Amino acid sequence: MHIVKFTVNPFGENTYILRSGTSNKAIVVDPGMMTAPEREAVDGYITQNGLEPQCILVTHMHVDHVASAAWLAGKYGLRIKASKADAALAASLPSQAARFGLKIEVNPIDDYDTIGDGDSLSLDGEVINVLASPGHSPGGLAYYLPQSGAVLVGDSLFLGSIGRTDLPGGSHGQLVESIKTKILSLPGDTVVLPGHGPQTSVADEKAHNPYL
Repeated sequence: MHIVKFTVNPFGENTYILRSGTSNKAIVVDPGMMTAPEREAVDGYITQNGLEPQCILVTHMHVDHVASAAWLAGKYGLRIKASKADAALAASLPSQAARFGLKIEVNPIDDYDTIGDGDSLSLDGEVINVLASPGHSPGGLAYYLPQSGAVLVGDSLFLGSIGRTDLPGGSHGQLVESIKTKILSLPGDTVVLPGHGPQTSVADEKAHNPYL
């Protein structure tokens, strides 16, 4: 699996494209683009490389992670996959944008496939395991790629930090429990790909993260 990162929007959100190592198939994770140039950068990468997106995976329904999810789904005829527990956030995307003073047009997302803990997907035979990691949001999900030794964690865990829990539906205790049981239980050399900032590893966060 090849993993490509685009950092977009005023929040420095990481949008990822998962590329199959054996075909042109791909999956987009957390398309948070908020401007035409950001959309063109991601879409340009897809078209220039002849990629065939299969679906959109969402770690959580905060506007900085899904601002372009509906746009991308419409352009390529894709299904959005996310947790049912984030339905209230998905319905509140316009008010989320207003709360942060974002001058963007974003509609509620009310048509998506629900996935949850223990589910699995695949990209040309490479397994993607779905891990529930609530706390930053009620329906937070992480996506573990055991064959690639990587996990996409959204805003649950960062290099030396953890996600904020003061937004609607957040819970500090739940987040710490999620991180310890779902993410830090993975092999130590697993690469942690967060929703903001640089990558880290399970071993490094277990040893050095002051919040854990």
